[in-house]
Amino acid sequence: MTTPTPTPPEAEPDTDAEVHEPRLWRADRWTARVIKNEDDEGWAVAMTRDGEAEPALVGPWTMGRDKKNPKPLDGPAFSTLVKTACEVLRRHEQQLHSELHKSLLVNTASARIKVTLDITPDEDNPSALLSAFDEFEVELARSSVAPNFRLNAASAATWIENGFRKPR
Repeated sequence: MTTPTPTPPEAEPDTDAEVHEPRLWRADRWTARVIKNEDDEGWAVAMTRDGEAEPALVGPWTMGRDKKNPKPLDGPAFSTLVKTACEVLRRHEQQLHSELHKSLLVNTASARIKVTLDITPDEDNPSALLSAFDEFEVELARSSVAPNFRLNAASAATWIENGFRKPR
């Protein structure tokens, strides 16, 4: 009696393989896909980084010479799209960082104090840490605060004036 030979599993598509098609271009961990723009009669291009569910960039795409179909993707256009998508992601990261990490200087009668607010976003247990540093970056105080604590010149000065007691 012979044993049946196992059927080999279907090969998964190679997501690392480069693709250079008129409406689909994949290289350097990015995928550009030319799509019909549902809002009008034109075309759009979506740039998605490998592993991401949503595109980092969606923008208009040029019509071809026939004025019906999109212009095919090519190397120089893809490079420009990658650069633009990376810049969009970088700006998003900078904005998020500035929302989560704030800092300001407070001049008191005796010193200049840097006050920082570092927010840790978490769906279940968000938190924030208020800290004070002297001019030599030596930590003077640290206090847990609500993640919605508003750090501004007045709240920082009040915290310092109150001997760094935990703000309400």
